[in-house]
Amino acid sequence: MTTPTEASPETTSHEPVAHLAVAIVGNGFSGLGTAIRLRQGGEDNFLIFERHDDVGGTWRDNSYPGCACDVPSHLYSFSFAPNPDWSRSFSAQPEIHAYLQRVSAEYDIDRFTRNRHEVLDASWDDDAQHWVVTTSQGVWTADVLVLGSGALSDPSFPDVPGLEDFEGPVFHSATWRHDLDLRGRRVAVIGTGASAIQFVPEIAPVVDTLKVFQRTPPWIMPRGDRAITGVEKLLFRWFPPAQRIVREAIYWARETFVFGFKDPKRMGKAAKIAERHMRRQVTDPELREKITPSYSMGCKRILLSNDYLPALDRDNVEVVTEKIVEVRPHAVVTADGVAHEVDTIIAGTGFAIGDLPISHRVHGRGGRSLAEDWAGSPFAHNGTMIAGFPNAFTLLGPNTGLGHNSVVFMIESQINLVLDTIRHMREHGVGAVEPTVAAQTAFVEEMQRRTAGTVWVDGGCSSWYLDKHGQNSALWPTFTMPFRRRLKHFRPEEYVLTPTSRS
Repeated sequence: MTTPTEASPETTSHEPVAHLAVAIVGNGFSGLGTAIRLRQGGEDNFLIFERHDDVGGTWRDNSYPGCACDVPSHLYSFSFAPNPDWSRSFSAQPEIHAYLQRVSAEYDIDRFTRNRHEVLDASWDDDAQHWVVTTSQGVWTADVLVLGSGALSDPSFPDVPGLEDFEGPVFHSATWRHDLDLRGRRVAVIGTGASAIQFVPEIAPVVDTLKVFQRTPPWIMPRGDRAITGVEKLLFRWFPPAQRIVREAIYWARETFVFGFKDPKRMGKAAKIAERHMRRQVTDPELREKITPSYSMGCKRILLSNDYLPALDRDNVEVVTEKIVEVRPHAVVTADGVAHEVDTIIAGTGFAIGDLPISHRVHGRGGRSLAEDWAGSPFAHNGTMIAGFPNAFTLLGPNTGLGHNSVVFMIESQINLVLDTIRHMREHGVGAVEPTVAAQTAFVEEMQRRTAGTVWVDGGCSSWYLDKHGQNSALWPTFTMPFRRRLKHFRPEEYVLTPTSRS
């Protein structure tokens, strides 16, 4: 097949619209991985629509100081594109971004990518049995739609009265102001999640004062990071099976973490390690009391750091646990009435996960949007396909996040399903495929049953793992190998198959 030509932004209903076999939204791990596997299968009639100007997704956007992955490098990469040259056991953001750029170039995916094409709408045309995809630069149709925009793509700002009236710089960690010199500034950091524990140690030594506004303290484990030696790199390069063995060992070791998540009592030993880690790194007993969690480890995301706790113990850093009630032009005011004077605010408050912006732009049968269907509790059969949205796949969708292993494993499992579904459609003359309501409901109910009794719901905290209705709509609540097995092949009995209406 030939690569489709790009439609003009001025495309009208009287002008031809380029038709694709597959339209992919987003060019992070999900979109790039799908594109590579399509090409390997001989499919060239596809495009990736990316709203920014480069490959990388989360690892392009999050460039804040100290940004790094908390999954070991050898596992946090495509199984079909190993990197023997990782510099450390836990890679930093620039290295992961560079890896994705290199992989995109090596597999010749760049020419299938349309950068600065934000998807404004994707609507299913039931008569034509295809998707109509409208971007900021044109209109396309596609037999299949793959949503690879992910959950960590749209920053979530704190809902605090007066934030818009603050007179100094205000930005989110995902949109870091690299042009802003923080030296000598009085900085407020809102949030103590995965991003904040990485950038706080980087900025604490250079700012004048740093106020860290903590809602709930995280459990922090030692980060077993080290440089990968030159000998190891040579071995991985000249004897690839060695790297595959290391990858497998890391994978299976992390699978054992599931036992702790399934039984909160088993997390006790890990919690003791975290407590010893804190005692070694924080000398102030009053500070230790402030930052000691009162919930079971694993209820919220477990974080890894060797430098965050010492940063909090610095003389110019203060941890504030009182709730923020308002922001004034030059201060953050807490519930105890204290006005904390600052000149810069950095939000480390995560992403819009429960109400993904893309869900408002995807419309299935009858024009109903994903957001309307989900109503605050995202769901999908096998975390990938949704009844009423034919020929659409959402990668890293509902119930595919992980608290213990690599999401790249989950992405590759979902890509297997995408490819096998397309194969089945073509071999059997299927024009539209979507899960049955019964199969979808059974999957959602299974996820809730498997979540019951785990640390995520019985650990004594509230987290982004649970949606606004208290349901686990984010995590895959058990070992990952069963997920790989159930998505390895398309199962026709779980779907509604509509014969093609086209000759």
